[in-house]
Amino acid sequence: MLSMNPFQLEQEVGKMTKAMTIRNSSIGGDLISNLKEQLSLEGVAAVMIVSIERLIWFDCESVVWSINHLIPADVMGEIQKITSVVVCKRLIGKGFKPGQDFSVDREGKLLLSNSAKTAVTIR
Repeated sequence: MLSMNPFQLEQEVGKMTKAMTIRNSSIGGDLISNLKEQLSLEGVAAVMIVSIERLIWFDCESVVWSINHLIPADVMGEIQKITSVVVCKRLIGKGFKPGQDFSVDREGKLLLSNSAKTAVTIR
């Protein structure tokens, strides 16, 4: 697979954020297809995560729309893997114990105790 330099990645994040903002599944789908030709699935997921992070600060409804209508299942699965690792690291750093306070099920879904849920809630 090809790779992108930081400037190209920034451009792709900007395009994706714009497609999410205007809620255009055709443009967004084409952008995702193009990214899949140039990056690994993990790379595509990373671009989507950064795009979501940028958009969530000023247009949460477009983030929800994008999750429900734009992001393909394979990319969403990779996003879940990436974010699960980050959440697990954060929980361990806060003293929570894997298998006791949190775990991951067969499908990769993060399972959290009530106290762990409280610890990862964005304030």
